[in-house]
Amino acid sequence: MTDPTPPVPAPAAAQDTGLASLREQIDAIDQQLLSLLNQRARVAEQVGAVKRSEGTPFFRPDRVAQVIRKIEQANQGPLLNAHVSSIWREIMSACLALEAPQRVAVLGPQGTFCEQAAIEYFGSAANLIYCANFDEVFHATAAGTAQYGVVGMENSTEGVVTRSLDLFLRSPVHVVGEVSLLVRHNLLRQSTTLDGIEVVLAHPQALAQCQNWLTEHLPNAERRAVASNAEGARLAAENPGWAALASERAAAQFGLHIVAHAIQDEAYNRTRFAIICLPQTLATPPASQHDCTSLVVSVPNRPGAVHDLLVPLKNNGVSMTRFESRPAKSGQWEYYFYIDIQGHISQPHVAAALKDLQSLCAFYKVLGSYPTSA
Repeated sequence: MTDPTPPVPAPAAAQDTGLASLREQIDAIDQQLLSLLNQRARVAEQVGAVKRSEGTPFFRPDRVAQVIRKIEQANQGPLLNAHVSSIWREIMSACLALEAPQRVAVLGPQGTFCEQAAIEYFGSAANLIYCANFDEVFHATAAGTAQYGVVGMENSTEGVVTRSLDLFLRSPVHVVGEVSLLVRHNLLRQSTTLDGIEVVLAHPQALAQCQNWLTEHLPNAERRAVASNAEGARLAAENPGWAALASERAAAQFGLHIVAHAIQDEAYNRTRFAIICLPQTLATPPASQHDCTSLVVSVPNRPGAVHDLLVPLKNNGVSMTRFESRPAKSGQWEYYFYIDIQGHISQPHVAAALKDLQSLCAFYKVLGSYPTSA
């Protein structure tokens, strides 16, 4: 018995006709989407006018989260929820820019992971203000030059960003949100090989996160700390003997080759960024069921004082997720303790725990109560 005759491929002209028809459908749908997006934007402008007359905040991260959550619940595919949420965040960012562009201070220059975290949180329509260091980010936010700031808080490999903790101590800003960013460090330079690299530039934390790879592949290269990874990329673009540890975004920004991809020592390398602002810009966000409360305290220097800090948390069923100490710089071997706990300050058991804890402290400051990053 002979095999069935194989199907004859459709003539090229017929295939082109079918593809042309599908493209016409996509073009028509694009026009409908554009019309609906502009319709949404006009309503957003009206919302902005109402907010302006009432004096209420233009940017409401809880509202953004609520809209995206509803869209994800309604999504039936084939688009993935992660892609849908990214699209809607950009739509809302563009509409918010019509109401009132949001000024956001970030660590510069262009191409930093801090910039990437800001775009993930605010969308690409935000007006980013690039700062030389986190001191400037805090200052710009506290002074009102920027409405919001984005600062690194801790890395899953190297721990806390100590400068940020110190700056929180005296700054009037508070934390209203966070972004947890998967950080991949790439080796960037003008040429495409490792030959002739004399200096590797990066933020101190990035150098620490890649130390094993650097020791193995570039043992004789100087490791030079700079203010940001993107600043290292900018400098590497000016010297053929220099290389930088930075993001793919920085490589594109400064026209550099990626000589080695993802060279961080830990594959699951994340950095947590805090979204900061003055309380009058945005008050404490409402409870979201997935919240964190951050505070800084100090206690009298007596036996058992630190142990006593934990008792109110235990007695009220509050879980502590972070505990860091920083010198008080008083010359008396005194310390400030930075604590993260699960829950929102408005929840009765959290409020009761904090009230009891405050009574034990010589210094007490809540840094923020805010939704955790997904």
